[in-house]
This record gives sequence, C-alpha cells and structure tokens, in this order.
Amino acid sequence: METKRKALGKGLEQLFSNERIDFDNFENSIVENAKESDIKEINLADIKSNPYQPRKTFDEASLQELADSIKEHGIVQPIIVKKNIKGYYIVAGERRTKAARLAGLDTIPAIVRDFNDQEMMEIALIENIQRENLNPIEEAEGYLNIIKSTNMTQEEVSKKFGKSRSYITNLIGLLKLPDSVQTYVKEGKLSMGHARALSKIEDENEIKKLANKAISEGLSVREIEGLQSKVMAPKKSSTNNNTYTLYENIMREKIGTKVKISKNKIEIPFDSEKDLERILEIINITFEE
Repeated sequence: METKRKALGKGLEQLFSNERIDFDNFENSIVENAKESDIKEINLADIKSNPYQPRKTFDEASLQELADSIKEHGIVQPIIVKKNIKGYYIVAGERRTKAARLAGLDTIPAIVRDFNDQEMMEIALIENIQRENLNPIEEAEGYLNIIKSTNMTQEEVSKKFGKSRSYITNLIGLLKLPDSVQTYVKEGKLSMGHARALSKIEDENEIKKLANKAISEGLSVREIEGLQSKVMAPKKSSTNNNTYTLYENIMREKIGTKVKISKNKIEIPFDSEKDLERILEIINITFEE
C-alpha cells in the first residue's frame, strides 16, 4: 500500500492520512505529475458516476454555463477516473463530465488511477464539500457512510474534513428527521439551523407541524428554536422535572441523541454498535485491548 500511494503522488499521501487536506492541491498534484501518455481520451458513454457520490442533484443552470464554456474553450483540466469491469468510474470531475455531455462531446480527457472503495468515498465527499456546497442532508449522509464503512472515529472524520466534532454529530443528527422534513432541507426550504432545532424534538408530528409552519410563515431559526423549547418544555412544573429536562437537553446537544433521565437513572438509546462506539467516544470512554 505504501509503495502504491507513493507511485500515485504526494497528493494521495496527504489525502489518505488523517490530516486535513485541500482537494485542489490533491487533484493538481495528480495532474501535474501525470505524463502526457497518462492522459487519454475516453468515451463519455463508458464513464459512470462515482457510486459513492454524495451529491444527488446538480444545478442545471450552472451545468449549462460550464457546457457553454467547454464548447468555446474545451476541457481545461482532465478528469480523474478509475477503471472498472465495464468502463470507468469518475473519481474527480463529475460536473465537467456532465457538462461535456451537455456540450455534445463524445470523449473527454482523463487520467486513470486506482483507488479502493473507501478512497473513492472520501474523495467524492471532500471534492463536494470544498468545491460545491452540498445540502446538509447530502453532507450528513456522506459522513455517516464513511463512519459506517471504516474504523474512523468522529474525531478523525472531523479533523480530516476540517470540521468540529460537534458539527459532525449535529449534522448526522439531521438524518433522524422525518423523510418529508429532510426533503425540505434538500430543497432549501429549511436551513440547517432550522433543521438542527427541529432534530431536538422527539415527536415526529410536532416536527412536521413546526417545519410546515416555518415554511408557510417564513419563521427565522430563532423563532423555531423558541417554539421548539415550548414543545419540549416539561408538562409538570416540579423542580426535579425541570432540572432533568435541562440535563437531558444538555446531554442531547453533547452526544447527538435523545437522553431520558428519571428515577436516578440515565437512559441513552443507540441504533447500532457503531452508534454506541460513537457515544462512548464523545463521553471519553475507551477500552484497552
């Protein structure tokens, strides 16, 4: 693996370490270190999207602008692809490939390099985060896929992608929202701030109700946070219940999942073994083998 990475260039050594990387430097490194014979004209019909591409939708107007530029100036920088049984997968250059098709081209210049599944997943997410703004749900799904398929912790993921660990935790928490509300976020009808406030509510019906209210009345994030606090306020006014609710909210904010405190007991549910490891990591519980 060490020899393979060195052969692929310094950019890859940086990409697949746990340090934060700059995608432009990574791609430029591959292009600059490529020999003229490494750049091939590949039929667009033989090229498929990266199967781990987190972006599900592309701005049509932006693609058309790029297509018009390609018609006038051609492809300025080759895309990077990986060979597969039936053709090639895009590693970097999804928008260029789509725009080239719109421009009516039959082929596109490409550099062929070898990557494993984890690397393909990380490259696609890094490119989209640093070059194109993913919507919060797409970004959350990208992080979650990496966490599920690797041994990386949230701390390692946060460092690699230049985010705080709380940002990663809160973002992944959005995936527990009802599908209809996630769709609002994808469509830009609700911001990440709105979605984060709604994700703290346990009752799905209340979430949907407040989401629709936010859209129809144009409510700000602060207004939704105020309504969210009222929804989550304890029905009983005893001091103990008020205190528990405060602690539950603080812990939920910290670990990104609902917490129940009652009768001298703390309950923290988890979805899977990986989710349990995530929670233990956040509260600094480790095991020595």
